[in-house]
Amino acid sequence: MPERVVTVVPEDGLHARPASKFVEAAGEADAEITVGRVDGDQVNAVSMVSVTRLDVEPGEEVRLIAEGDGAEAALDELERILTTPEDEL
Repeated sequence: MPERVVTVVPEDGLHARPASKFVEAAGEADAEITVGRVDGDQVNAVSMVSVTRLDVEPGEEVRLIAEGDGAEAALDELERILTTPEDEL
């Protein structure tokens, strides 16, 4: 299973608008995706409640894991969202 560790850039972390964009992109992906703190449990990336409950702040790292035919493309898009400042999303 492909995975990536990404440092979260948006000033709201994985809350509000960045989380909404992240969950939307995860839902459109042709892969099953989980996200979580590097040293913590993974949650379903299409669940807004689960993603925001991670309480990830800017500058923190998260681990993305994807499984399925579109795994690499999904990771590319989710990494783009997490590494782009909020005003550029």
